[in-house]
Amino acid sequence: MDITSLLLTALQASVRAGQAIMEIYQTEFSVEHKADDSPLTLADQNAHRVIVAHLEKTAIPILSEEGSSITYGERRQWETLWIVDPLDGTKEFIKRNDEFTVNIALVRNKKPVLGVIFIPAKNVLFFAEKSLGAYRLEDEQMIRNLDDGTESVPQTLEVVIKKSQRLPISPMSQTPYTIVGSRSHATPELEAFVAEKRAQFTAVDFISAGSSLKFCLVAEGKAAIYPRLGPTMEWDTAAGQAIAVCAGATVYRHDTGVPLEYNREDLLNPYFIVEWKAG
Repeated sequence: MDITSLLLTALQASVRAGQAIMEIYQTEFSVEHKADDSPLTLADQNAHRVIVAHLEKTAIPILSEEGSSITYGERRQWETLWIVDPLDGTKEFIKRNDEFTVNIALVRNKKPVLGVIFIPAKNVLFFAEKSLGAYRLEDEQMIRNLDDGTESVPQTLEVVIKKSQRLPISPMSQTPYTIVGSRSHATPELEAFVAEKRAQFTAVDFISAGSSLKFCLVAEGKAAIYPRLGPTMEWDTAAGQAIAVCAGATVYRHDTGVPLEYNREDLLNPYFIVEWKAG
């Protein structure tokens, strides 16, 4: 499959998974807990099955939060892989605040080259590919068409892009300097970072957001920086990194300043920064 077909497949998978999530979201769902005590719902599991059914057709291996038991001995052979979070922001899902997403990324040689983030409760789709750039789609009919269960699936990506806005949308401004941070995972390190920026800049705004929406806010140009000074896993960030980088932002490790890489032996990410940098 060429990169255009892979992106269209990921778009279709994200929308169909979002529909499966919303079917559960509109009910009195129950919550289980995984071994690490993180919450799990039927929505996570259903979305996982939908995405895998779509992506398996590409013959590219899949690393997903709901299927993450694959050994590194097997994964280390994968130069290209999908990294998927079927429901990013399960805590936001449980709180019913609409700030949860479907994340799908294609990683080649440790770098995300394609990313899709779907916000099913708001019917907004972000997508990016290295050669095409980054986009936001809010056209309800086009998003419905992306469900491959209908007869009107777009045959080319150009149709989707034509209906989308290229990122960034908002002009970058240093006044106020806008920081976006986690709604459910604030840390003392984040508080210290914000305090440092308040001392550095005349005016600082702080926006709280759930799931991978923080990457999207930077990619749109609505925030200057997203410091993640707390734990995340690779499936939490791969799609968002692709979108932010294709929009023109940078994503780098907080400790070394080098780009965040993927399909590592330890799937727990180091602290990182997503930022618009001059030049």
